[in-house]
Amino acid sequence: QVLLVESGGGLVQPGGSLRLSCAASGRTFSNYAMGWFRQAPGKKREFVASITKDGSNTYYADFVKGRFTISRDNAKNSMSLQMANLQSEDTAVYFCASPFMPLRTPDVQAMELMARTNHTYWGHGTQVTVSS
Repeated sequence: QVLLVESGGGLVQPGGSLRLSCAASGRTFSNYAMGWFRQAPGKKREFVASITKDGSNTYYADFVKGRFTISRDNAKNSMSLQMANLQSEDTAVYFCASPFMPLRTPDVQAMELMARTNHTYWGHGTQVTVSS
């Protein structure tokens, strides 16, 4: 089975930083694009960032561009999200995502389609709370 486990969430002040990690197992990690979604209370799940299988290209939602950086280490079957200048609007549960099938171009449209049609493996999420 495919298992995704997030870590690194917590409580931070506005303007603070956090680094989230996702450990993957159950598949050949380097063959698949990966990504992050988030869901705030009372809101729908939304795309945050994604990365190609070899880390050569990254994609971001407009609301995190310039603040968040996604990366991966295929030797460790791990993916990370470095978050800076966090704001209260970033408060949400952050989920690690892995599409069922390989994607050449895991842009926002492709990642959201895979998620919407239930063609994505998910972790259980890690809570990020930004509050003063």
